[in-house]
This record gives sequence, C-alpha cells and structure tokens, in this order.
Amino acid sequence: MPQQIDIEQVKRAAHNAIPLTFKTYTLPHETEEYLEEVLSAFLNELGYGQIKDQLAYCLRELAVNAKKANTKRAYFAEKKLNLNDPADYAEGMKRFKEDTLENIQHYLQKQKDLGLYLKVVFQTRERMFSIVVRNNVEMTRTEQIRIFDRVARSRAFTSMEEAFSTVLDTSEGAGLGIVILVLMLKKIGLDEEAFRIEVENGETVAALNIPFSDVQVEKMDLLTRQIIKEVESLPQFPENIMYLQKLIGDPDSELTDIARQISTDPTLTADLLKLVNSAQFMLPKKVDNIVEAVKLVGMKGLRNLLYTHGTQKILGTRYVEMRSMWQHAYRTAFYAFNLAKSFRRRKDILDDVYVGGILHDLGQIIIGSLHPNLMEQIRRFCKEKEIPNKLLESFSLGLNHAEIGALIAKKWNFPEQLVAAIRYHHSPLEASEEHRDVVFSVYLANCIADLERERIVYDQIDTRVLLDLGISDEAQLNRIQQRLQTAFEQQSARF
Repeated sequence: MPQQIDIEQVKRAAHNAIPLTFKTYTLPHETEEYLEEVLSAFLNELGYGQIKDQLAYCLRELAVNAKKANTKRAYFAEKKLNLNDPADYAEGMKRFKEDTLENIQHYLQKQKDLGLYLKVVFQTRERMFSIVVRNNVEMTRTEQIRIFDRVARSRAFTSMEEAFSTVLDTSEGAGLGIVILVLMLKKIGLDEEAFRIEVENGETVAALNIPFSDVQVEKMDLLTRQIIKEVESLPQFPENIMYLQKLIGDPDSELTDIARQISTDPTLTADLLKLVNSAQFMLPKKVDNIVEAVKLVGMKGLRNLLYTHGTQKILGTRYVEMRSMWQHAYRTAFYAFNLAKSFRRRKDILDDVYVGGILHDLGQIIIGSLHPNLMEQIRRFCKEKEIPNKLLESFSLGLNHAEIGALIAKKWNFPEQLVAAIRYHHSPLEASEEHRDVVFSVYLANCIADLERERIVYDQIDTRVLLDLGISDEAQLNRIQQRLQTAFEQQSARF
C-alpha cells in the first residue's frame, strides 16, 4: 500500500460518491496509519475534520476485529476444529489468544495463504458518509450474539468512565471495544443505529453510516469542567521560588545572592546538588558548595530546576500518592537528555529536554487525584487494543493528560518549549518546527520508558520520529534502551 495519499483521488471520491476501497490480508501497523490518514483527508475535504479522532477509533476497532476474525479461522483450521461446533469452539478459544500472540506472524501468513482478506471502503452519499469493513468469512451465530449483547449494554452507559468501571469480557474483539465504539458515536450526536454488522454473500460486513446533519460534537462534559476547575484552583509557585526567578532574571544579581537564597530552602539545595553531581555534568569529584553548583548549572539550568522544584512543591504535597509518576519522570528526563546529547548534539536544548522529561506527565497527577483508577483502566485497554492512550483519554475525560499538563504549565508561565514538551509528548508531529528537537527527544524517551514497563510495543512508536533521530529498526532501539537503562541505574545507585 502506498505511503503517500493521493489527495486528488480523495477529493474526487468525496464529491462524486465514488467508493474508495483498500484491501489487505494482514493489516500491518503502517496500513492502519495510512487508512487513518485517508479518513482524515476525506473528512477534511467534507468539512468535518473535527470528528476525525472519534471515527478513527471506530475504524481501527472494526478493522482489527475483522483481522482477528480471520486469524481465528486460520487458527481453527490449523487445529482442525469446527468453529460452529460449541464444544470445538470452547476448546479452541481456551488458547486462541495466547497461541496467536506468541506466533502472530505465522497465523497472519496462514490467513493470507487461505485468501482471508479484509476490505475498507470509504464512500459519501449525499449528506451521508460511510465506513465499511468487509472480511470474507461469515461470523458465527455465537459471535453475532456477543456483538449485539455489547451494543445493547452500551445503551446503559452515558460516559466512558461508566464503561471502564464495569467489568466486561474483552477476551474477544467484540468486547469493551464495541461498547466504546457506540459511546464514540454518542460523542458526536449519533446512536447505535449508525452502526450495523451483518453477513452478506459470504462476507461479514461492519458499517458505520454517519449522517452529517445529525453530527454534534460534545464540547465539554462534567468531568472536563471538574478538571479545568482543579487546574484553576492550583496556587502559584511558592514565594521563595518566585523571588529566586526574579533574582535570576535580574542582570545585576550576584551569584552569591542567588546561592544564599537557595540555601534557605533545604530541599531545593538538595535538588541542586543532586543535579550538579549527576551524570549530566560528569564531574571528576563531588560538589558540595552551593555557589560552585550555581556556577556549574548556569542561569538557564537553575531556572529550569526551579520549574521542577516548584511543581513538586505544589503537586507533590497535594498528591503524595503519585510517587511512581515522579520516578517515571526522572527516568524519562535522563533518557531524553542522553538521546538529545547523542542524536541531536545541541547543547542549547539539553536543559529544556531534561526538564521537559521530568514534567511531561503533569496532567496525570490531576487526573490521578480525581479518578485514581480510570487512567489504569484506559492504559490496560489501550495496550490490549494497541491504540494510543491519548485517544481514549480525550473522550473519557474531555481532555487528555498532555493537554491538562499544558494548561498547568501555561498557568505557571513556563516557557514555550516546556509547554510544547508537555503538550506534545504523545503527539510529537503536532509540535512546531522550532520545538521539535525538544519534543521528539521527550517523546522517544517516554516511549522507551513505556516499552520497559510493557505499556506499549515497538510498532506503536512513530517511525517518523525514529527516522528523524537516525534510528532505523527495533534492534537498534533495543540496544539504545539497554544502554540508557544501565546508565540510569548506575546513576541512581549513586544517590
């Protein structure tokens, strides 16, 4: 499948009711990305780009379910089990998920050998836009009942939060994913009538029919307002931090005055000495003198240290249970600094990259304090479905944690490059050109840390960022990750 979208072809299809059809046997990650880009181009051409994220989720859910249905047929054929026999079905499903995950390439190749395809069709008809996913196997009666049951259940939910807090069986494709698909449709003013799934001429056909006249995008829900209110209620930085920022910004300030002011705050002093004695500065001997430490860190480095220290002063005292987030933050900061140092070779961004790494998950603290279990439920679901966390966050919370973090950073007058590092650490290509070196470094550092925590897989990392940093394949990234992890653990052992 080509990587570049033929925009003229999309325009002709959008305005002349011509169906655009894409066929694949294995649905690799790059094909999923390409289909989403075609969808985005279609909607932009029709003037409905604002519902792209909602429909992109729906498209991904239907396509992945179709692929899984094909994989199931390949698996049952290999095991010589009859999909329509209840006893065989129960036997096959015992190990289906585990076996196929362990040997997915084998089963993808087998379904290709069997000629099992899926087709995605985009088409406009008057004021209607349809997305149709076809795969050339007929769903069984059991599968059909499961799907209709999920659609029926979704009627009881008014929010993503309710869906995630309800225990649903997600052992097969038509689990929680279908419930959320219906909730996505509700988010744009539609109901389950916009979704249908049936068997036609040997194919299973799942379709979304979007009447544009009925589309109404929800602007703000109760939880969104609650989050914004929480952000607005945060205090400004502590007085001593504000005074230090003023001293640093005054060209007539003496280093001794700044050092004296720092020494009045024992935790800030400890943070400064920890920073200057870290691997970041590679000093031959330990520094204990505050004036010397200020001199080595420099005014920009000290200013950035104050952003971190002030944030922890405010949020760390209010949300002490988020200790694990800070641990992840320091690991991400270390990785980001070393990535920028090795692959960017720009000394001028190193301080910003490090602080951006520490503060990138600011928004999670707010969400975690309001709804401690919701983020973990979203994370588990997204990992299983291999979809970006930020997509479901946006719909369950009204804002994703990166946007919430950026709101906090703006409230506290952080510089633009730090706001960008926080806002775009999950969507790096949306950052402006001037901030991309900082954002890309923080993004990839966070991805590497999430790979270690098994929250994402390699294919979920944006290949354009990897290539921009000169990383060409998974093996190379694994080597980089091992070096970073070893270096971080060595540094951590020193403190």
